[in-house]
Amino acid sequence: MAAETVPPVAPKGLDAQGHIEREGSLGRIPQPFRPVVAAARDRVLDLFGPRLHSAYLYGSIPRGTARVGRSYLDLLLALRDEPTDADREGLRELGEALDKEFPQIDGVGTLLYGRDVLLSDLERHDMGWFVACLCTPLLGDDLAEYLPRYRPDSLLARETNGDLAALLPRWRERIGTADSDKTRTRLVRFISGHLVRTAFTLVMPRWNGWTSDLGEMAEVLAAYHPERAGQLRTASALGHTPTADLAVLRTYVDDLGPWLAAEYARVHGVKTPGGALSTSPR
Repeated sequence: MAAETVPPVAPKGLDAQGHIEREGSLGRIPQPFRPVVAAARDRVLDLFGPRLHSAYLYGSIPRGTARVGRSYLDLLLALRDEPTDADREGLRELGEALDKEFPQIDGVGTLLYGRDVLLSDLERHDMGWFVACLCTPLLGDDLAEYLPRYRPDSLLARETNGDLAALLPRWRERIGTADSDKTRTRLVRFISGHLVRTAFTLVMPRWNGWTSDLGEMAEVLAAYHPERAGQLRTASALGHTPTADLAVLRTYVDDLGPWLAAEYARVHGVKTPGGALSTSPR
């Protein structure tokens, strides 16, 4: 391994006790996206009624970094009981309707769980952490009140992104069936972001901080793995401004992804079986 250098981005994102601070707030939502969020809030209530325990925003909109016409609206919902296939289909249709109605967004990402799953021991350092640190409460009783504080340690790294090897075959299948530029562009954006985030959490415990900025994540990784710096910087750029280039996707699943999965298993181990298989964009 190349000699380690001082990361150009100073560690941040922690409180005085070394816990990851919750990112995002309703107050940071840029003005153009407020009507979208208001519509989503009302329609989620209409769809699930008293079964809805809580609803959250995540991603660039509550962080205040969303770009008009390019950013997703990302929602996580927790039901009081376990969601059904009909629930998931209803939420998917709600997202499609919002996407068509509001040109400010370029898609809607939705995650749907039962409250008990999000608070379970199995999800404590994966979806539990995701809710407590990366989600902004929109409706209901905040589940973060029932979850611990989290540090950027190896356990968190393993349980959030230690399943990359299991994901690669799925990605190869999706790439093989991507039959339009729109589909390939969305795959480039999704996989680019996922790989950059996974690369960051690989070295997160050594850096001892947290960021959700793809550019900063790439620079942190570059300090510890300069041999992969160029690939990660390119992936971070494509996470914001993707292309439909099939060659990019093949490089991800044939080179960068396998290297990252092997290095992750060597450093942190493999994610505990049985949890959510990278359904969040962490």
